[in-house]
Amino acid sequence: MEALIPVINKLQDVFNTVGADIIQLPQIVVVGTQSSGKSSVLESLVGRDLLPRGTGIVTRRPLILQLVHIDPEDRRKTSEENGIDGEEWGKFLHTKNKIYTDFEEIRQEIEAETERISGNNKGISDEPIHLKIFSPHVVNLTLVDLPGITKVPVGDQPKDIEIQIKELILKYISNPNSIILAVTAANTDMATSEALKVAREVDTDGRRTLAVVTKLDLMDAGTDAMDVLMGRVIPVKLGIIGVVNRSQLDINQKKLVADSIRDEYAFLQKKYPSLANRNGTKYLARTLNRLLMHHIRDCLPELKTRINVLAAQYQSLLNSYGEPVDDKSSTLLQLITKFAAEYCHTIEGTAKYIETAELCGGARICYIFHETFGRTLESVDPLGGLTTIDVLTAIRNATGPRPALFVPEVSFELLVKRQVKRLEEPSLRCVELVHEEMQRIIQHCSNYSTQELLRFPKLHDAIVEVVTSLLRKRLPVTNEMVHNLVAIELAYINTKHPDFADACGLMNNNIEEQRRNRMRDLPAGVPRDKSFKGPGGQSLSPTDHPPPESEVAKAAAGGSQSGSVPEQTDSGTGNWRGMLKRGEENAAGDRAMPQPHFASSQQKGYAVNLLDVPVPVSRKLSAREQRDCEVIERLIKSYFLIVRKNIQDSVPKAVMHFLVNHVKDSLQSELVGQLYKTALLNDLLTESEDMAQRRNEAADMLKALQKAGQVIAEIRETHMW
Repeated sequence: MEALIPVINKLQDVFNTVGADIIQLPQIVVVGTQSSGKSSVLESLVGRDLLPRGTGIVTRRPLILQLVHIDPEDRRKTSEENGIDGEEWGKFLHTKNKIYTDFEEIRQEIEAETERISGNNKGISDEPIHLKIFSPHVVNLTLVDLPGITKVPVGDQPKDIEIQIKELILKYISNPNSIILAVTAANTDMATSEALKVAREVDTDGRRTLAVVTKLDLMDAGTDAMDVLMGRVIPVKLGIIGVVNRSQLDINQKKLVADSIRDEYAFLQKKYPSLANRNGTKYLARTLNRLLMHHIRDCLPELKTRINVLAAQYQSLLNSYGEPVDDKSSTLLQLITKFAAEYCHTIEGTAKYIETAELCGGARICYIFHETFGRTLESVDPLGGLTTIDVLTAIRNATGPRPALFVPEVSFELLVKRQVKRLEEPSLRCVELVHEEMQRIIQHCSNYSTQELLRFPKLHDAIVEVVTSLLRKRLPVTNEMVHNLVAIELAYINTKHPDFADACGLMNNNIEEQRRNRMRDLPAGVPRDKSFKGPGGQSLSPTDHPPPESEVAKAAAGGSQSGSVPEQTDSGTGNWRGMLKRGEENAAGDRAMPQPHFASSQQKGYAVNLLDVPVPVSRKLSAREQRDCEVIERLIKSYFLIVRKNIQDSVPKAVMHFLVNHVKDSLQSELVGQLYKTALLNDLLTESEDMAQRRNEAADMLKALQKAGQVIAEIRETHMW
């Protein structure tokens, strides 16, 4: 198990080279209030004067101290190799391979390095100093000396110095793989120990906290630390160890640490004879060594797993950064081809990276066609924006100066065109939505599919520009086609359309049924022969069937002098003009209704200005007017639904052909034609400034993790028990 601590030291060295804290290594963290004797305890463990000493805040940066035990044989071998004169020496990480054999030099270097980062007054820094001590007189340990807990800022310290120091301490002791060495002076009350309080915040059950009581020789006369050392005041799971350090006078008089340890042993034998063998610096060193070894043994399996996981993550990260470009021509062609393929795959739904948060690519285009566009068309009211008065006005305007015997066909065409025209706007909006989605696919491919593009921002921008330009070129062509689809429907109103003929036949039956119902509902006093007349003037009873359509057409032919085209005889029910003529059977009675109004108006002696209001809104429509409007409205609705169905089917097909499929088919050739040029190669394949740096950092970290994995793999299972 002695081999475990050097293994952790090796790991620490490995990760120090990349300057990363991604692995939480087992180490001992020294915590205590200012001037409680933390640095003195560390010096006692090393056995040499090497740390800055004095009153007030002296330790102002974390000091990571690695103690490496070397055998005399190894020491001689290393001394010969490196030309070292002496049995003990130290090395700093920041001075690379420089070796210090004079410990006074080490202390001066610590002071100089502290002032370099933290300033020459009382400020602190969280950047650690790494020091490694090689000696035959030390046990293998890794310790971290931290600034002492303070309350009141002095010198140029910031006002929040207490918070800064506490955050720094918590940063180190929060590591679950660390052992907390809580240092408290014996001449203060243990219950007020800041070190134990801070330790308990992160280690609630005290499983990794060891208490050290310093200054046993400075307690008030008549008092002792027996209860404290026995754990009766505050119990600590890993134990409480008392030590006696050198006083400031001893330090000033250059008293050796070895002499101090002898005096400490004598003091403990005299004052605490029953506890002497479980206290003192030497016992503390052995205890820390044992605790650290057991702690490392417990942490090692998890550490191994963590290193393997991180190595895999950094390998993946390095792969995403790609290799430095050698053959620029082939790299450019590969990137262009890959982007074009990913773009097409995203539209087809066969991309490697399937979006789960929202619809994307082809799926969204399908949603636009069948949900957004389909529902919008279905929500368009066939008679929206068209009132009965509008219909009546259109009928009247279409007849000119002569009163019409039949509903003019022109009025139907005009009105139905007006309604069909309303389908153009949602159709063009559908094109716009698909165009927007095609733009979004570019970003999707950049983010998820072709990570390599992020390496070359200029190439990425150029590809986006080319695809955007291609989409922009196709937009007016597609809009023109969709516009033409609506224009085609407006160009010829096909009243012979099979669906329209069926609708007219159904309407004939409905109108006949309504006529019969009206006949039944007439009041008893109204003569029936006046209410329902046939084309020839003969009366029809409610139970009589109307004459065949051919007879109606013949009867109406004589009254078509007012400008209507003679109707051809049609044996089917799909001829809507025939249906309308059939609705003129009681025209004579209807024509008589509006006349008395004008006659009586003239008799009263004032003229009516017909230009003021063409159709008075307030007046009630006559039965014939109502019937004419109803017929036209039904015909408009029937024809509009046919056209809407056509548009709903043809617009997505047009968009797919003119925009989506065209872009899909011509994207790669467009990209190659625009970008695959020798003059553009160097410019397009210029990496972003930080990409090379990030690649190097990832490579260094991966190398460190692989080396760490090898170091851990060298430990045999037998070493662990």
